[in-house]
Amino acid sequence: MKNVLIPTILLACLVSWAQQPAQKTVPAPVPGEEYSGMYTFLKEGEFVQITVEEPGKVTGFVSRYGDLDSDRGMAFLDQFFKEGKLDGQKLSFTTETVHGEWFDFKGTVERGEGKNPGDEAYYVLKGTLLQYSQDPDKKVTTKTRDVLFKIFPKDEKAGAAKRQ
Repeated sequence: MKNVLIPTILLACLVSWAQQPAQKTVPAPVPGEEYSGMYTFLKEGEFVQITVEEPGKVTGFVSRYGDLDSDRGMAFLDQFFKEGKLDGQKLSFTTETVHGEWFDFKGTVERGEGKNPGDEAYYVLKGTLLQYSQDPDKKVTTKTRDVLFKIFPKDEKAGAAKRQ
């Protein structure tokens, strides 16, 4: 009886162990990943999307209304980042040129007035925005302004649905 019982117990233990769900390895968070999101831009309805993809690398785009007469009636112009960097809290990006205009931002990501993660203005982008405009004669003009872009609130219900 002992000879039969030991293999049976071992077999039961192996079957039980094999049926355990596999341990999922959680990837280490990317430094600055919490800053990823959609922030306000210059006019109501415009925004800048920031995505921290890996340490130091930022992708994204600016979605804005066009300023030229030929842009009137268009919903939005999307200007993707040609280059984007995050070094600690220092953020910089340069957009591609669309309709003779591009943007260059240099500043920081800071805690804003939002109380909890996911709240509006929990993070803000604070810095200097240069707006370059090139006319048909290739003459470039620059407009410089200090800006404060607030992160939009995150929809917790959408986040919960994604996790399920």
